[in-house]
Order: sequence, then structure tokens, then C-alpha cells
Amino acid sequence: MTTVRAAYVDRLGPAAGIRYGELPAPRPGPTDVLVDTLATTVNHVDTFVRAGTYRTPVPLPFVVGRDVVGVVAHAGDGVAGFRPGDRVWCNSLGHGGRQGAAAEQVVVPADRLYPLPAAASAEAVTVLHPAATAYLALAVHGRLRPGETVVVGGGGGNVGAALITTATALGGRVVATAAPRDEAFCRAAGAVEVVDYAAPDLGDRLSASCPDGVHVYLDTSGTNDLDLAVGQLAVRGRIVLLAGARTRPALPAGELYTNDRSIVGFVISLATTAELAEAAGFINRLLAAGRLRPREVVRLPLSAMREAHRMVEDGEMRGRRALVVPDGAASQLGEQAVQSQRELDLQRP
Repeated sequence: MTTVRAAYVDRLGPAAGIRYGELPAPRPGPTDVLVDTLATTVNHVDTFVRAGTYRTPVPLPFVVGRDVVGVVAHAGDGVAGFRPGDRVWCNSLGHGGRQGAAAEQVVVPADRLYPLPAAASAEAVTVLHPAATAYLALAVHGRLRPGETVVVGGGGGNVGAALITTATALGGRVVATAAPRDEAFCRAAGAVEVVDYAAPDLGDRLSASCPDGVHVYLDTSGTNDLDLAVGQLAVRGRIVLLAGARTRPALPAGELYTNDRSIVGFVISLATTAELAEAAGFINRLLAAGRLRPREVVRLPLSAMREAHRMVEDGEMRGRRALVVPDGAASQLGEQAVQSQRELDLQRP
């Protein structure tokens, strides 16, 4: 029996339960693509699925992770558009009954697989989840239109940076909240104003930076201060909730409904394949233009996936992304593909 090395769990629970070893090689169906993994990564949502915090069907033993960049090894008879040797990516494995990405080979349904632009390296795997989250939160759920003002709470983080870049690319005017040490980073990503998130007069500062009100408000920190956020909205402004599952904020209902304002929840795990494909097209355009890059990369072997999950859960990866590489793929990546990027270097459109 052919086997592959993978990071997996036998039951849902803490990161200490992640094992690294041999599993039977995945077998693609007629509408699947078999992909040789070049790199994967770890998102917060991966830890939620592994721990059982986010309830979703998973087969056991369960290979963890959802994002992969790799090379097509085989395409099923019912698959069009992919051939062996093509570089590809996916960001929706590891939930909904699908095995995850942390293995030397993975099976990807063809409708969840996308070509990797020639200009992008395997390091792109570190930005796929934040960028797709940002696009769907802004374009689909936030209904952002060119010229509108967006507030991004927590602009110094991975999703925050992706939101700034994406909103700017969609024609939005971005005001970010962040720590003072992250101001230059947020401005490089496209924010026109950066407000200290810890300022005692945060509301006044946001109002001054957004004189016409906020059209889309997103808080990546998960604080979800709706009393503050609702008061900042323009008429028909929108709040997109995407973090802080345990928060129970007070809701100023009168301010909300008398101004046609709205609040919507969003989790990428419920995105349709059509929505994911729409996001993928946008992401590929940014990747091709060199506008999506991680702030800092930590390279780890696939055998260290347990440690990678622990680092994410313990808050050690703030502003950093894990590039997790199978041993057999390390020599294929080359120095350029795994070069750490210490600071985001983005050009405004």
C-alpha cells in the first residue's frame, strides 16, 4: 500500500494530539485532482477545527489544515483545465468532510482548485486565507463600492493587512486602527489614516478621520464594540462581524435601524464554491501584481505542525505566517520561494 507522510489527529482536541507519520495515500475521484504539496500553513480556523471548537464534519484520522500550494500529479477523467505539472492552490480543504492540506499529497475537488500565477511562489500559501477572508468580507458581505470609507480594526495583523490591501484595491478609502508601531506598515498596505486603537478618545479620532461616516466597519481583533462601531456608521453603513465568537456586545438598536444601518456575520467556512472562485480570481490578480505578501514568514517542516498550531494558539505568530514545507518539497522551492519578507512592500494603485 502506498503511503504519504502527514500531520493528523485521531480525535479532535488540543494541539498536543497532532501526530506526524504515514497514512494511506489519498485516492482522487473522477472530479478530483491529486496534488503534490509544496507548502501549507496554519490559520486560526485550523486550530478551531482541530480542537472541535468550530463544528464541521471531519473524517478520522483527520489531516489538519486547509491551505495548500502544490503541483498537479494527476487529474481525474472528469476534470478540465488542469494537467500534471501545473502549479495550483486551494484554500478550502480540512473542513466540510474534506481531508486537510498537511500531507505530502492531497486530493482537491476540481471546483476548489485554482492556478497559481507564474509570478507567485509557494510562499503565496501564507496569504490565501487572509486574502480570501478579506475579499468575501468586503465585496460579498460588506458590499463595498468604490469611494466608500472602510474602517479596519486591527490593521497590523494578518487579516487586517489583507483587508487594507483588498479594500484599497476595490477602490475604498481605508482608515485603520492599530498600535503605533504598526502605523507605517498599515500605511504601506494602503491605509490613508491610522488611529491608535488604545487611544482613550478613539471614537472622536475615528469621527475626525471619517467625516462622512463609515460605510463598512470590520474589527479583526474580535472586541466587537458595537456601541462604538454603530455610532461611526454612515446612513446605510454596514458592520461585518468576523471575529470574537464569545463576545456578547450591547447593541444600540435605535441608532442602527433609524439610520438603515446593518450588521452581518461572516465565516469563510460557509462560503460557496462560486464565492471562493470569485475570491480566487481577485487574489490571483493581486498575486500576479506582487501586491499580496506576508509581513514575516516562519519556515517549518511538516513534522513540526504540532508546534505550528501551538504557536498560533499562544499568540506567537502575530503579524507572522507559518510556511510549512514537506521534506520532499524543500529542495523544489529554492531560495527565492522561501525568502522571508520582514516588512510588507506594497504599492498603492
